[in-house]
Amino acid sequence: MQSIRRGSERGHFNHGWLDTYHTFSFGDYQDPHHMGFRALRVINEDRVAPGQGFGMHPHRDMEIVTCVLEGKLQHRDSLGTGAVIKPGELQCMSAGTGIMHSEFNPSATDPVHLYQIWLMPERRGLTPSYHQKLFDEAGRKAGWQCVASRTDTTGTLPIHSDVKIYLASLDVRVKRAYDFTTGRHGWLQVFRGRVLANGSSLAAGDALAMSEEPNLVVQADAPAEVMLFDLA
Repeated sequence: MQSIRRGSERGHFNHGWLDTYHTFSFGDYQDPHHMGFRALRVINEDRVAPGQGFGMHPHRDMEIVTCVLEGKLQHRDSLGTGAVIKPGELQCMSAGTGIMHSEFNPSATDPVHLYQIWLMPERRGLTPSYHQKLFDEAGRKAGWQCVASRTDTTGTLPIHSDVKIYLASLDVRVKRAYDFTTGRHGWLQVFRGRVLANGSSLAAGDALAMSEEPNLVVQADAPAEVMLFDLA
């Protein structure tokens, strides 16, 4: 079984400093038919204006993944972390028992384009933590590049949720397949370009949800970047 979530049908708000799309219900966007998928609770695509950002605010009991596509994002948190996230880098933050953080565009001239993703943790009351890593572009051009995992953290970001997260960069007509273990579920999010995924045409912002599907086959109709979630 599979279903398409069109990017054009997401919740959309343009606050001037922030142009944001919500795949699932979030803030003022409430849609009972789109409350999440498996452990996925939030997929927000944000464009933040120069010199703007999200002030210090709290989270708890959530796994937060941030992927910057263009520009830079400055992160600060109550753990004492101060970091700048650039394209090719991912942030994975476990809010656990409680964390305060801010995300800010430090550029005076350039916007920042990012995806922020929230996943439900495997259990409540975890110790808050922060990890950030730069991933080699060659890895996501060569195959499915695992960037976050609960079980195999060799070279990946640790995440406290039963999920593996992959990135892939596809040139035109390049095809890539992924096999799901029985009982697993998939969510393919298109960041850039156009792809044909299991027979469905997807553009930037679109997503494909998969349950009881043995595999995924993706082929790029235009240079594309995608993120794949393998979920319990």
